[in-house]
Amino acid sequence: MRILIVEDEPNLGRQLKSTLESAGYAIDLATDGEDGHYLGSSENYDAVVLDLGLPEIDGLTVLDRWRKEKRLFPVLVLTARDSWSDKVAGLDAGADDYLAKPFHAEELIARLRALIRRSSGNVSSELVAGDVRLDTRSGKVTRNGDPVKLTAQEYKLLSYLLHHKGKVVSRTELIEHIYDQDFDRDSNTIEVFVTRIRKKLGADVITTIRGLGYQLEDPAV
Repeated sequence: MRILIVEDEPNLGRQLKSTLESAGYAIDLATDGEDGHYLGSSENYDAVVLDLGLPEIDGLTVLDRWRKEKRLFPVLVLTARDSWSDKVAGLDAGADDYLAKPFHAEELIARLRALIRRSSGNVSSELVAGDVRLDTRSGKVTRNGDPVKLTAQEYKLLSYLLHHKGKVVSRTELIEHIYDQDFDRDSNTIEVFVTRIRKKLGADVITTIRGLGYQLEDPAV
């Protein structure tokens, strides 16, 4: 899953980026509202962490512009402001959740997990396809109850397909959502990771739809 952080305080921005990368997310970081708006308008994200007190363009304006542009990714507003009026303003501008500074990293990660699940139509923290289960809280993957060890990138790819179970996902979409903006999009690593996942979870866990992409669904469907 790919997340955009828009935060102008350098230390906090670096800390957030490091924390979320350690939690398995691909992260892009913008340090002002202008760059943040541009990235959110031109790239595909699974969620955005948005500070309100930004230079160049304030966070509420950035959020309002995204929503007018029909950018529907979930947005978690992160700000030092904690008055009820600021919370209302953020939610009215199109925010999906609100977290005031200071905060615990665990709470931020939990809120992002919930936002991403809901935006893809999943209500449970456990994603299931046949005998394959992925617990988004612990990061553990099992098959028939037996633990399966995946690399970080294999986990990201499997998680994205499970979040979008039943949908045909193109190679381009996978690259856009599991890597940050600096990744070489001509790379063939997606094919490599799909092959590795099939070896670990079964040859039929991911279906290749020729010319379109990949699909993961319940065997009974």
